[in-house]
Amino acid sequence: MSTGAVVMMIVAMVVVWGGLLAAVLKLRGHPDDPGPEPEPELGRLPEDG
Repeated sequence: MSTGAVVMMIVAMVVVWGGLLAAVLKLRGHPDDPGPEPEPELGRLPEDG
């Protein structure tokens, strides 16, 4: 492989792994909390329309 190809490969790897690391650090600092799940309404059918 040429020098330019190796440099481009390293740059691409840094971008991909850096983005993954940034996403993991962001989620560790601010976890994604979906909130409480709504209670299912038993015995009711969905309304049409």
